[in-house]
Amino acid sequence: MMAPTTDNAGQTGDAGTARAALEALRTEIAKAVVGQDPAVTGLVVALLCRGHVLLEGVPGVAKTLLVRALASALELDTKRVQFTPDLMPSDITGSLVYDTRSAEFSFQPGPVFTNLLLADEINRTPPKTQSSLLEAMEERQVTVDGTPRPLPEPFLVAATQNPVEYEGTYPLPEAQLDRFLLKLTVPLPSRQDEIDVLTRHASGFDPRDLHAAGVRPVAGPADLAAARAAVAGTTVSPEITAYVVDICRATRESPSLTLGVSPRGATALLSTSRAWAWLTGRDYVIPDDVKALALPTLRHRIQLRPEAEMEGLTTDSVINAVLAHVPVPR
Repeated sequence: MMAPTTDNAGQTGDAGTARAALEALRTEIAKAVVGQDPAVTGLVVALLCRGHVLLEGVPGVAKTLLVRALASALELDTKRVQFTPDLMPSDITGSLVYDTRSAEFSFQPGPVFTNLLLADEINRTPPKTQSSLLEAMEERQVTVDGTPRPLPEPFLVAATQNPVEYEGTYPLPEAQLDRFLLKLTVPLPSRQDEIDVLTRHASGFDPRDLHAAGVRPVAGPADLAAARAAVAGTTVSPEITAYVVDICRATRESPSLTLGVSPRGATALLSTSRAWAWLTGRDYVIPDDVKALALPTLRHRIQLRPEAEMEGLTTDSVINAVLAHVPVPR
């Protein structure tokens, strides 16, 4: 058997093929979604790290369309759940249903049994229902009536929330926020991007019909598996590990914060930095990789002091100040 070829980054040809396939996602998703490359990249990083994503943006910026387009381009099964105040945990996880023909209870799987679950407006449902996702997100299984049931692989929760409307919402507690690998902001499009969106709609684009829009599968579970194996082999020097730790410890000492980044957050930053390094074509992590992923990985893991908020500080500005202060390894 011929040995696999090695690309410039020192990784096997399978890994190089997987990287090319994942890079092609941007082009494919752009057929349906205009100008949201950072969010697309964040979702791919989360898939590589087996993490979950919180998408924050005002209504109408294509958060749902983005997740649907990603699932189509990756040939993954996807389901959408609209979170409402009357949603019950069993509406997500599934429940036991009595079968009159067999006179037995059988398990009816809920929408969480999918590859990519879109939890739309997750902060509109009570904490009891929000917490029903915790086991699925952390353990990748659902336990009903004492029986654990594994979820499909890959599995990713993409939860959305509206940053400007808080009436009738239930903010996610810090413990649950910490379960999300990344918090991605989905901004309003630029003027030119918005013109492109309207031009597409005027030409007959239907966001409900991705097949007609030309979105085709360009990668699949096999590519994800090869990519994850390659990411696991990405080298992290002791200096980079120390740099990640120093950044997270600096947030705990910041006078602007009441809550800094936990060790779980430090682990998450190391993981996302490795995935980003591999996506950019390297088999080793550099400080710029850590900086590139610091905001989306850490912004939801810290809490501002009230006086800092009154002064106009944001979580992003505090993290940027920390990055500017912590010495960068050479």
